[in-house]
Amino acid sequence: MSQASGKIYVIGTCDTKGDELKFACECLRAVGVKVVLVDVSTASPVGYADVTATEVAMWHPEGAGAVLGQKDRGQAVSAMGLALMLYVLAQNDVSGVLGMGGSGNTAIVTTAMKALPIGLPKVMVSTLASGNVAGFVGPSDIMLMPAVVDVAGLNAISRKIISNAAYAVAGMVQHNLSVSSTGGNAVGMTMFGVTTPCVTEIRKHLEPAHECFVFHATGTGGQSFEKLADSGFFKGVFDITTTEVADFLFGGTLPCTEDRFGAFIRNAVPYVGSVGAVDMINFGAMDTVPDKFSGRKRLVHNEHVTLVRTTANENRKIGEFIVARLNQMKGPVRLLLPLQGVSSLDAEGQPFHDPVADAALFDAIRHGWKSTSNHMLLEIDCNINDVLFAQTALKAFNEITG
Repeated sequence: MSQASGKIYVIGTCDTKGDELKFACECLRAVGVKVVLVDVSTASPVGYADVTATEVAMWHPEGAGAVLGQKDRGQAVSAMGLALMLYVLAQNDVSGVLGMGGSGNTAIVTTAMKALPIGLPKVMVSTLASGNVAGFVGPSDIMLMPAVVDVAGLNAISRKIISNAAYAVAGMVQHNLSVSSTGGNAVGMTMFGVTTPCVTEIRKHLEPAHECFVFHATGTGGQSFEKLADSGFFKGVFDITTTEVADFLFGGTLPCTEDRFGAFIRNAVPYVGSVGAVDMINFGAMDTVPDKFSGRKRLVHNEHVTLVRTTANENRKIGEFIVARLNQMKGPVRLLLPLQGVSSLDAEGQPFHDPVADAALFDAIRHGWKSTSNHMLLEIDCNINDVLFAQTALKAFNEITG
């Protein structure tokens, strides 16, 4: 089913945002879009919605009672978010989603939005849209629109904002460009500035026979990479840059989650990986680096980013984390170790060059590695950005993908 042939689900708490939600539905119907109004009220559900709050709440694994009538509002909001996610995922006619509201409604609706496929239009009008929204957006492509005034009544500003949001999601649905035109040759890649030469060299040899999708290893970048892998989007991947593990383990600003590499454990996606940029932990401006890192090698990347060199002990823990996850992968795996440095900053003569720290990383991986005919550890005596490394990665990829 194409997006244009489905319906736009307008979702919100009808008990407090009913007039605003109905106005959004009117805007959508005026441009010829089919609409479903979904109520996610947790306190006083209404009866006029196309899908009532009770109907949504019944999708909770513990039933509607786990959602409605809760004295703890936070608990009710979390429970409704889970119920809505399960409800929306079960529908086969969702062409787009429009939500609007404050903190509670934003939490509920974006929980469902994050579970929907990349590319499916998702617009959230929120009073929190200009703050720290990482928790609401995650690895998804949710568009957050600041409400400017509270979503509390219709006035000259709220009407304009809501109508803009409605027409935006309608336009996305009516003018849909499919992202599934890769012909089975989609390849995912992870990259950082300090591993760019490697990934660029690999891309040069893959394109145009393969369509390459490069993800900046910024925490959410890695999550987006794995979200698409979970959906079966990629023929194979070059997970060259696993730097997010360092930030996750040691408190950096660009961390992965505990589920890093999980997509490749759950799905047998051909996997070529490495340890790119694990020589660094990322922080903000120099004055934001925690005191516990005083005396360590640092590099000011720019006024907003400061890099701290990982130690031998930290590299050992990084290696242990990575190898434990890769050993669980059921598909074909090739892990490449660049023995002359894991980033451009780790090359000989560069600020983060530290053979002792690198050796601790490599030894931890060697010690934990479980080798099989389908899981191979490859050591290359060069820097990760040398042409030889890219050539070896390409050869490994061709072997495991045929």
